[in-house]
Amino acid sequence: MTVEKALDLYGPPVYVRKQIVHNRYVVDKLEEQGAIFVEELEEVPEGSTVVFSAHGVAPSVHTEAQQRSLKTIDATCPLVTKVHSEAKRFAAEGKQILLIGHEGHEEVVGTMGEAPEAITLVENPEDAESVQVDPDREIVWLSQTTLSVDETMETVDRLKQRLPNLSSPPSDDICYATQNRQAAVKVIAEQCDVLVVVGSGNSSNSVRLVEVGLEAGATAAYRVDGVDELREEWFADAVTVGVTSGASVPEVLVEGVLRWLADREFADVEEVTTAEETLIFALPPELRRDMKAAAAQ
Repeated sequence: MTVEKALDLYGPPVYVRKQIVHNRYVVDKLEEQGAIFVEELEEVPEGSTVVFSAHGVAPSVHTEAQQRSLKTIDATCPLVTKVHSEAKRFAAEGKQILLIGHEGHEEVVGTMGEAPEAITLVENPEDAESVQVDPDREIVWLSQTTLSVDETMETVDRLKQRLPNLSSPPSDDICYATQNRQAAVKVIAEQCDVLVVVGSGNSSNSVRLVEVGLEAGATAAYRVDGVDELREEWFADAVTVGVTSGASVPEVLVEGVLRWLADREFADVEEVTTAEETLIFALPPELRRDMKAAAAQ
């Protein structure tokens, strides 16, 4: 939505640092409309418009954008912004931060960039057994927003066994959409011969859904970008198929999978809902301001 609105308002090209969301279909559609995705700002011509992805960026990226006279639109997810704010606040209070997340993930890179001297990365429950901390500093944990809820809490539990003074953030960091999808998968997985997760391979929350489904009892689970990646042999002996999707997956992709399954005698659909999602995030303030100014002309 942010990139589409920017293209409508400013015209192409609009540059986007990293993928706006981790979904190949969304990225391909935006490229067709004139968006240009880049890895780093040095690829963006000076004075151009650039959108920062939903996963957030480190303060150094904002500084570089100013130096290159780029017009920036910050599309960071508000839930990621919350984690950034917590990281800055805890660091200012002199606390050591244990960030649970995956090394190299854009969100983790951005969060660590907020307070690199105060943050130590913990990737999994095994890391909790060996992470080194300063015994003279208060310790608090934060997490990447797209992780497995269960694995994150296992990591936290192991950390607390070693570090009983470990504090928790005021509220859960994991994205509500990620949590809701994992909860729904747990409900349907044990009833499924095959679970299909619609989502891209670089989408952390989509990959986690496959893992959660298998752990919850699904006989088999597969992640696909869309209908073209489905394989007939996966369903040869299946009676019940479960379908879910990552948090940033367009509904049209899920509908395509359901139609493919319906053509193969999986036409009876039962929806499983564990939570209603009603939260709507506003467009970035920079974009809202320019849209208002354009409308007033």
